[in-house]
Amino acid sequence: MTENNKVVAELRTSFGKGFARRLRAAGQIPAVIYGHGTDPVHVALPGHQVGLLIRRANALLELDIDGRAELTLVKDVQKDPVHQIIEHIDLLVVKKGEKVSIELPVVLTGESFAGTIANLDATHLSVEAEATHIPEHVEVSVEGLEDGARITAADVVLPKGVTLVADPETLIVAVSVPAAALAAEDEIAAADEAVADAQSEEAAAE
Repeated sequence: MTENNKVVAELRTSFGKGFARRLRAAGQIPAVIYGHGTDPVHVALPGHQVGLLIRRANALLELDIDGRAELTLVKDVQKDPVHQIIEHIDLLVVKKGEKVSIELPVVLTGESFAGTIANLDATHLSVEAEATHIPEHVEVSVEGLEDGARITAADVVLPKGVTLVADPETLIVAVSVPAAALAAEDEIAAADEAVADAQSEEAAAE
């Protein structure tokens, strides 16, 4: 944890869409904290600071709630589908040392074989990691992979301390030749065949 993750949260006792709109207009974000058998706690968070922090997937926020520290994991961010304004955040109470189930973004590295493309079939991978040591993403190398190559969840090399939760057979990446390239190859092959046929006919005529 760093000082940048420390957020002062204000307890709120008023609810409803109208109150939530007023909070957002005042630069705050409505949020609910739950987990570890506790009753849900409703708070308001500073919008600008938290908006920057949650750019990182699975962000940890160390909340100061009326002088009480609470470590939380961002589990869900609800945004307006049109304006992308953050409307509400769900926070899960976590303890240092415990493991949590999360979705890690998948990042491709390297270049597949010339003329092929690497299709990312799963953008996130379900894993379990220690709450205070969650990696930002998981990297999958496609360097030199040829047409037909497939990478499943079981093939992914996970960071230390991270274990797989997803089905090992989940397809992550499939390497293929673009359809346009295949069509071009077929056209060239057809043209070559036509030329060969024409030459054969000329030879026969002679």
